[in-house]
Amino acid sequence: MTPRLLFAVFGLIALTLPAHADGEVQTLITAADKARLDKYGETRKAALEEAKAGNSSEVKQLDDLLARPLVAFSDKDLTGNWKCRTIKAGGISPLVIYGWFKCKVTDDGSGWRLTKTSGSQRTTGRFFDDDEKRSIYLGSFSVNNDKARPYGSGPESDQVGYAFRNSATEWRIEFPAPYYESKLDIMEFKR
Repeated sequence: MTPRLLFAVFGLIALTLPAHADGEVQTLITAADKARLDKYGETRKAALEEAKAGNSSEVKQLDDLLARPLVAFSDKDLTGNWKCRTIKAGGISPLVIYGWFKCKVTDDGSGWRLTKTSGSQRTTGRFFDDDEKRSIYLGSFSVNNDKARPYGSGPESDQVGYAFRNSATEWRIEFPAPYYESKLDIMEFKR
């Protein structure tokens, strides 16, 4: 095998392993969201397979995003303004890539908090350490300017995902089995 192929295989294996986080996130995460993370690898694989039937230029954008190497979160500060977009893979459409909107990451003293501040579909939530190159996101989905419900309010608003960093200016969250529309949502962030 070529080094590039080996890297891709080991990266795929690492992404399919179940969460091993402990601490506060384990006391907050709902049973339904824990189950979604436990099936993350299987869900992701099925969604990305379906996404291959999408528009070829969008498939290339998705492939390029997922091919970027992962780097540690520990040495960078994510706080500040970001442009963000959602990619929906699998489900009612093979692949949909939305335009860019505004997101903001703050630190309230207990860790990073994300708020999507524009667009009709919003999220607000918090990150928890999982391992060096992956964090867990627990958030709440809302529409337009509706007030976000607290995490744990139910499956229609609860969000769970794994966050991965590609560089100082690029990262993403992958949401397995979201309540609406797709099998996998990917929220991409850039500065």
